[in-house]
Order: sequence, then C-alpha cells, then structure tokens
Amino acid sequence: MSKYIFTVFLLVLTGCASSDPKISMEPPAYVEQLPAKENGLGQVNQGSLFGRGDNPLFSDRKAMNINDIVTIVISENTNQSSKSDKSTNKDSTLSLNAGAFSAGDDSRWGSVTNQLNRLTNVGFSGGSANKYSGSGSNTRNEAFTTTISARIIKILNNGNYFIEGSKELLINNEKQIVQISGVIRPYDISQNNQIESRYIADAKILYKTEGDLDRATTKPWGTRMLESIWPF
Repeated sequence: MSKYIFTVFLLVLTGCASSDPKISMEPPAYVEQLPAKENGLGQVNQGSLFGRGDNPLFSDRKAMNINDIVTIVISENTNQSSKSDKSTNKDSTLSLNAGAFSAGDDSRWGSVTNQLNRLTNVGFSGGSANKYSGSGSNTRNEAFTTTISARIIKILNNGNYFIEGSKELLINNEKQIVQISGVIRPYDISQNNQIESRYIADAKILYKTEGDLDRATTKPWGTRMLESIWPF
C-alpha cells in the first residue's frame, strides 16, 4: 500500500513539473530532411574578381559559409487587447386555470357553478426568470530587445541558412541565458552582417534567468502541487 501511495505521489510531482512552459531548441523536421547544399561553396571562381576564397580581392563580408557568424537583432513587441460583454435574459410564465364545479348540461345550475368557480379560484400558475450579465477585458504589452550572434549550422538545398546561437551573462550572481534558432534567407542579411529577428522563419527564442531573483519569484513545488490538485 505504501508503495502505491509513493508511486502516486511521484506521478503528481511529475505532473506539476511538466506544467511549466518549455521550449525545444531542436531544428524543425524539414531542416533535418532537406539535404545540405554542396555546390562548391568556399571555392574561388577562376577569372573572377569576386571570389569566396580565403583572401579574395573583392568580397562580401556577409555570412555565407557553415560556421560563419551573423548578428541577430532581437526586437520583439507583443501588444494584446481584448474586451467581451455578454448579457442574457429569459422570462417564462405558465398558467393553468380549471373550475372545481361543473353543472353539466343543466343550465339551471350553470350560473351557480360559475359563481362558485370565481370564488374558489382553483387553478395552477408558475413562472421563472433568468438573467445573466458578464464582462471582461484583457490588456498585455511586452517588449524584448537584445543582440546575439549566431552560427550557420546548415546551408539548405534552396540556399537558406539554419542558424543557432546562445549567450550567457553572469551579473550580480544572476545568470541570464539567451538562445535562438531558425531559418534565414541570405538576402535578408544587411551589409553590416546583421539580420532582424522578424525575418527569421520558425524562430525559437529562449530567455531565462537563474539565481536568487528567479528562486524568489518561482512558486515552491509544494504550492504548485496543491494548486494542480485543488478543485476550488
């Protein structure tokens, strides 16, 4: 019995831990499926002034080969605003009246029975009224700006680049981690070898902190466990 309780307890803890949002930095499936481009990258075209060798006379300083570095300018802004109102109203009334006395076909007693029915007022009536009114609003503004360098990991067959990059900062015993990955087009890289994050397809951007501040603002595992199973 104790073994069963311990197993259930572990399952509850696992469920609490898995409820935290996570992001996987694995490349998309098509990046793995598409073959790499192999058409003589890095070779100098004979007779051309614009080469791609080690020291060409004229060359573009933009990243173009595997392991070349490109600078990513991350500037993400999220603005969200929503408002909803709902109101319902329903009224229903039911009335069923019936006389308790009947004179049948005898007209002599008809006036008497009618008078008795009016006096007794025998009948049934019912009604209901339902009203609901609700409203809600939500406003959220977020901004994230930073710069990070990434490497070209793979040149796809169509000429696009799959890039990955990470950066770690340790400031006042607080560790900040930034990671990015995605697919970019070489045409979107500026002359300064920079590209904005809005031009990255299948972009995955991770930013997290580790340290005293993160521990102070994170709910303890016991609190998260109780919130996950508390029905009220």
